[in-house]
Amino acid sequence: MKYKKIGDILILDNSYSNDDFESLSERHNVKTIMKINHIQGTKREPIYKILFGNETETINKENGCLFKLDLSKVMWSKGNNNERLRIAKLVEDDETVIDMFAGIGYFTIPIGVHSNAKEIFAIEINPNSYHYLCENIKLNNLDNVTPILGDCKAETPKYKADRIVMGYVKTTHHYLKVAIDSLNEGGVLHYHETVPEKLMDTRPIERIVSQAGDRDVELLKLNKIKKYSPGVEHVVLDVRIY
Repeated sequence: MKYKKIGDILILDNSYSNDDFESLSERHNVKTIMKINHIQGTKREPIYKILFGNETETINKENGCLFKLDLSKVMWSKGNNNERLRIAKLVEDDETVIDMFAGIGYFTIPIGVHSNAKEIFAIEINPNSYHYLCENIKLNNLDNVTPILGDCKAETPKYKADRIVMGYVKTTHHYLKVAIDSLNEGGVLHYHETVPEKLMDTRPIERIVSQAGDRDVELLKLNKIKKYSPGVEHVVLDVRIY
């Protein structure tokens, strides 16, 4: 049986067979046990089943940051924790940052806690995720984050930034043009994509170059996050655009 613990909630995978959930909850010191079947739609909403307990809100601590969330309403990807900290440590002093798919603050909160960013614009379309984004800004005592409820395709063009995070993997390339147009000269883009392994070195960077127009693109790093499905990788490209 595989599982992950998020705050004081245990998430089981499809292979669970034990129905003695009370003893399982005692062993792992959790109040609730759940199964997340899948995440659906652009608002990244979970389809779930509660196996034990009834409380689905918790506070998870990761990389020195606190994240309040309700696992019946919003997603949490435990596999991206190293990437969230990596990006936060790349942010330079006094940078303006746009987090285009902010969620509950997966990238925004670590950037706010671990960097000296001047300002972070965190854009999220899901009202439930936006609620917890605002909660987490307060929970971590951040005063340089502006949460924005809306579609990042419409909201991003209202701002200019030195660094833009695109931490969403499905159809992310449809948002590249607005991201690049909002990036200051010499700014850095962190572009996430799920890509077949055989196209990993070509498709993501070609998509960026095609949307950059006459601006020069410098590939800084291609970082493999995790296996998304058989033969498909979740990658992030760090690129500087002049």
